[in-house]
Amino acid sequence: MVSSVLCRCVASPPPDAAAAASSSASSPASVDPCGGAVCGGPDHRLRLWSLFQTLDVNRDGGLCVNDLAVGLRRLGLHRTEGELRKIVQAGDKDLDGQLDFEEFVHYLQDHEKKLRLVFKSLDKKNDGRIDAQEIMQSLRDLGVKISEQQAEKILKSMDKNGTMTIDWNEWRDYHLLHPVENIPEIILYWKHSTIFDVGENLTVPDEFTMEERQTGMWWRHLVAGGGAGAVSRTCTAPLDRLKVLMQVHASRSNNMCIVGGFTQMIREGGAKSLWRGNGINVLKIAPESAIKFMAYEQIKRLVGSDQETLRIHERLVAGSLAGAIAQSSIYPMEVLKTRMALRKTGQYSGMLDCARKILAREGIAAFYKGYVPNMLGIIPYAGIDLAVYETLKNAWLQRYAVNSADPGVFVLLACGTMSSTCGQLASYPLALVRTRMQAQASIEGAPEVTMSSLFRQILRTEGAFGLYRGLAPNFMKVIPAVSISYVVYENLKITLGVQSR
Repeated sequence: MVSSVLCRCVASPPPDAAAAASSSASSPASVDPCGGAVCGGPDHRLRLWSLFQTLDVNRDGGLCVNDLAVGLRRLGLHRTEGELRKIVQAGDKDLDGQLDFEEFVHYLQDHEKKLRLVFKSLDKKNDGRIDAQEIMQSLRDLGVKISEQQAEKILKSMDKNGTMTIDWNEWRDYHLLHPVENIPEIILYWKHSTIFDVGENLTVPDEFTMEERQTGMWWRHLVAGGGAGAVSRTCTAPLDRLKVLMQVHASRSNNMCIVGGFTQMIREGGAKSLWRGNGINVLKIAPESAIKFMAYEQIKRLVGSDQETLRIHERLVAGSLAGAIAQSSIYPMEVLKTRMALRKTGQYSGMLDCARKILAREGIAAFYKGYVPNMLGIIPYAGIDLAVYETLKNAWLQRYAVNSADPGVFVLLACGTMSSTCGQLASYPLALVRTRMQAQASIEGAPEVTMSSLFRQILRTEGAFGLYRGLAPNFMKVIPAVSISYVVYENLKITLGVQSR
């Protein structure tokens, strides 16, 4: 283990470390052979030099991924290649693909500070030890439920003296050369709403750590998410427009199919018409995301939680209220998006022309048609999306997370796709009614209807199936939308200098 290497007094240190050791050894207070420098004394450089020499397998003065893999394996520590690559990337200041001694010292000292902060946050009893109950409570606060047996299994992996508790030395030795800095990083691995954009921004916002807020990484995540959403929505816009057309115009007497819908759109306005309504759909991402994030942060304070990460039910309440505020603020843009998607060739010259004509003919109230079903749709969408995602996350963590909380790209995409699909399926009837109410003035001779009367009319004339018109193209766009938004998000994070976790 790492602790055995940290107390090898025979190691030959670099000149500056040797001088410190000599000075420390000459002190009358020194009891152990290394003067306290190697065994956790004031001079950490000497014990880190000892560890560095052990890990430097090829003796070239630098630690690459291969050195770390072989060296740690000899010490009984097994890390994946991805985890070791994260260690090198985090400490490699000169970008030469390996860590020299100074980089190694800087990385471990910084890492140890973070580990001490995490240890203190887990030590609920402030007795200098972590037990199974404290691990269960910390994970429960993050929405991850584990049994006492699973908590004890986590303890046993770090507990060297068989006390079934972990002191600071055991915690440090186990995690010192592990890229995961804290248990809340489970949440960061499983970021959801920032990454996935399926055209409906009704999900509960992601949590950001204190470090991300202080360093300004939060706005980079939001910008990357917004850019990913813009590209994703543009790529899937034809399917989105087809969904709107089927929601409004399809019926038993006008059975519009996918191929027929695309043919009709192209015949009426050419291939360019497939993207009608996409401009305003992309434009509303920025204000909606910004308002939602600010509202979420304020509501978190009102909820009264003193924890960095909210519990699941708190996240649902805060996220739903933030979503309602954001949707209320930009709802006129939602109406414009529907009208622009349904417009005929030459009907409007652009977004502003569309807004002016609606205002002149129908008044300001037209910009809030369908508002009630839209607000009601937030709760089932956000609630089911969050519940399914958390259920899948917990199932994966309990069954497959042995050495790392990192689920990998495929698992992340699969969980995000399934949870978003379930959320949309639950709220789809409300979304259809909203769209028809938004579009009613664009249909010649259509009477003004309320939400309840429209529900009754659809059920009477079309049956329950009528509430799911346009569901096929809506689901067809989920997988490409999630995949595209993830790829673009990851690339934008690199461009913006966001550290990938």
